[in-house]
Amino acid sequence: MPNTYSQMYAQCVFAVKYRKSQISEDWESELFAVIGNLIKENGCDLLIINGMRDHVHTLFRFRPSINISKVMQGVKAKSSKWVNESGYCKDRFEWQSGFGCFTYSQKEIKTVFKYIENQKHHHSKFDFHGEYLKMLTAHQIPFNHQYVFNGLI
Repeated sequence: MPNTYSQMYAQCVFAVKYRKSQISEDWESELFAVIGNLIKENGCDLLIINGMRDHVHTLFRFRPSINISKVMQGVKAKSSKWVNESGYCKDRFEWQSGFGCFTYSQKEIKTVFKYIENQKHHHSKFDFHGEYLKMLTAHQIPFNHQYVFNGLI
């Protein structure tokens, strides 16, 4: 739409089903490339992707016309299919249902970028459970402790 201007950034975080540590360092860069391409195919501009053996963080710019839920639905479905067809896991690979989505202003992007870039160092000190609850709290997202990790632990 002419004369529509925006600069919106989202960090989406999603985990392997049951928090299984299935993402191997041997093929994670290929997986991240697949996820990045899927994000781009949905009209978003990927800034960075990184993660651990059991979860992934993405940071991308999007437009007002983008439905992030649809983007993530496609990303998760197609990337899990890619993992399974590639034969990288002896067990079936699946993502958990749902995801976390957190938005940021332009002035926060460098900090979020560095945070995602340094996931392996960060997780040598903090576990995913604590990290995720901290993100929900920092963004004032209401949640029920009973359900936030239901079926994952």
